Amino acid sequence: MRALVIGASGGIGGAVCAALRVRGADVVGLSRSGDGLDVTEEGSVARVLGAVEGTFDLIFIATGGLEIGRVRPEKSVRALDGAALAAQFALNAIGPALVLKHVWRMIPRDRAARVAVLSARVGSIGDNRLGGWHGYRAAKAALNQIVRTCSVELARTHPQSTLVALHPGTVATSLTAAYAGGHPTVAPEVAAANLLRVLDGVGSEQTGGFFDWKGEAIPW
Repeated sequence: MRALVIGASGGIGGAVCAALRVRGADVVGLSRSGDGLDVTEEGSVARVLGAVEGTFDLIFIATGGLEIGRVRPEKSVRALDGAALAAQFALNAIGPALVLKHVWRMIPRDRAARVAVLSARVGSIGDNRLGGWHGYRAAKAALNQIVRTCSVELARTHPQSTLVALHPGTVATSLTAAYAGGHPTVAPEVAAANLLRVLDGVGSEQTGGFFDWKGEAIPW
């Protein structure tokens, strides 16, 4: 199997790379720190991904961030700031969308392939009972819509392939360190194993879905 992981230097992305290599996969891992891949700049996305050749059986997009530029998630509407909202959308919604645009040519048409995008349960509108974290929630909700919309297009030209959004649970990474609170966390290696297990179990009939680390559907 040949796999492409975007965000390979992050906690989850790095663990996904390692788990895939243990499986014997040929893994191409790309990141901002290692390859200069800035998903908020399409020129960077086009340059880095343009240098990648061939197709992949698995494409895993593991980019994103909760606290951007030391701006903490909003606790109330009074904390909303236009620039902070724009930064959330640039990194958590627009970035993965640009990556999808430029990896499209890498999805094979002659066999099954899986494309996974790392999302978050807090992006669920139907599951929102606590409020707060306005920008991050809204950006992840936008990302989920992008995944859903792209899955419709993918099904027309790549009927054997699957595109899904995944929630990894609360993972012990630098992103969650200050915000886990009382929530139980899992190591990145455990999260990666869970997510790959979910991907092992989905097929084209599940394309466009939003699933948690147990493989259960999350409401939009």
